Amino acid sequence: MSLTPTAAEKPTVLIVDDERFNLSALHALLRDDCRVMVATDGEHGLTAARANLPDLILLDVTMPGISGHDVCRALKEDPATQSIPIIFITALVDADDETHGFDLGAADYITKPFNHAVVKARVRTQLRLKAQADLIASYAFRDGLTGLYNRRSLDQKLEREWHRCQRSGLPISVALLDVDHFKLFNDTYGHGPGDDCLKSVGAALGGCIKRSSDMAARYGGEEFAVILPECDPSAAAAVAEEVRAAVEALAIAHARSSAGSVVTVSVGVATLVPSEEALPSDLWAMADRLLYRAKESGRNRVALPGAGQ
Repeated sequence: MSLTPTAAEKPTVLIVDDERFNLSALHALLRDDCRVMVATDGEHGLTAARANLPDLILLDVTMPGISGHDVCRALKEDPATQSIPIIFITALVDADDETHGFDLGAADYITKPFNHAVVKARVRTQLRLKAQADLIASYAFRDGLTGLYNRRSLDQKLEREWHRCQRSGLPISVALLDVDHFKLFNDTYGHGPGDDCLKSVGAALGGCIKRSSDMAARYGGEEFAVILPECDPSAAAAVAEEVRAAVEALAIAHARSSAGSVVTVSVGVATLVPSEEALPSDLWAMADRLLYRAKESGRNRVALPGAGQ
């Protein structure tokens, strides 16, 4: 039986162990069914987990430097990694030690020397539970009309990526979009076609998101948003223009729009390098001001930071 929860993509498993024999044995055992990553100490394990957000972590308890318990504690305290299941690898069979690990948030234990059938069974179980949890969570974090992420997801994503970019010193960009004269569209064509219009705009927006780290969401009403981590102003502007053009290319008739004969969007794009002095809300405020500028300038356009902001 395959360990893979979906046929589309193998799950990612991160193995953190300072003993290369263990790394090699576990890698050989899981590589056919999983995308396997390895780290040889706790510090590199933390970095790899935060950068790649694996589906499961196999974590040695006893390592030089940062112990497995300390790594687990740090991962469970970080909102970006706290939902990743952790299976401790240990030669210890002490009940108190196991209890301590479970108290820290571990999902299971694998004991040394490895029993191959047991390892595969426990990995399979945790990956299946993670896939089920992700599916259930997706219903709570998706917009019911468009299928895009909702505002709650957007806020949480921005918080995670803001802190990640703050650690790396790289910029993060957001784009805020508004369907031009959408109230007039509803008044003219009705709310049913209005809902269909928003679905089409959402699909066009989603089709422009190429990187797995990016997020497209329905911000509220006829507003949409995109989060672009580690994305500089020029790259963010290119994505925003692609979205604007994709919506216009839908050619949805809008007889009462001042921006053209079809449905269009106005877009505001903002970029910041996160710092202790700034907040994620500052990024949204910048994008909102630029969206207003795009509307005031005639709509169906992308407004970028510059003179007059």
